[in-house]
Amino acid sequence: MSRVAIVTGGTRGIGEAISLALKEQGMTVIAIYAGNDQKAQEFTERTGIAARKWDVGDHQACLDGCAAVEAEFGPVDVLVNNAGITRDGVLQKMSFDDWNEVIRVNLGGCFNMAKAVFPGMRDRKWGRIVNIGSINGQAGQYGQVNYAAAKSGIHGFTKALAQEGAKYGVTVNALAPGYIDTDMVAAVPAPVLEKIVAKIPVGRLGHAPEIARGVAFLCGEDAGFVTGATLSINGGQHMY
Repeated sequence: MSRVAIVTGGTRGIGEAISLALKEQGMTVIAIYAGNDQKAQEFTERTGIAARKWDVGDHQACLDGCAAVEAEFGPVDVLVNNAGITRDGVLQKMSFDDWNEVIRVNLGGCFNMAKAVFPGMRDRKWGRIVNIGSINGQAGQYGQVNYAAAKSGIHGFTKALAQEGAKYGVTVNALAPGYIDTDMVAAVPAPVLEKIVAKIPVGRLGHAPEIARGVAFLCGEDAGFVTGATLSINGGQHMY
């Protein structure tokens, strides 16, 4: 029987690449999305991967959504918390709503989804949780106090939950991407993007499948001795 995996934000960009990589490993993948129904339908038609819609920042929606997934597909063995948003701006101009929404979705979503599936993983003595952080949660970034705080929080959340899951066979790891050629990065003004790429030692943006391969490793059957770790895939832009 194949492992059942949930990937939040799993129908586009890095999330789509992760969904496909886990499917290639033989898992039954369910991709969660929050917005565009048409694109989600196109994703399912193109990939054969089921898509389900809810707001990961809504605690009850996560509990209900995961229960529905388990009723339809079976117990969830793998969770990839990839969903995230940006509301950039310097602190002086950032509204509370811009702060709160990024924390609610990016960091709150990790708690909500883990809360829904972690108990079952613990009971079954096997599970894989991978939380997608960011280079900007490690190094900070001008104009992103909300995003950097949420992603930094994800790294701390990962280490703490890893300690709870270790003796139950549940690993919890983070992956911190650098700048990847997704729609989010494509929206960065060209002159700014040129300066970003100039700071990447390998001289280019990353590609979504490069992130997905790292996630697939952390979700694998043979990754049971890796927990509480952060895998940085950033072209050498930030090393520590």
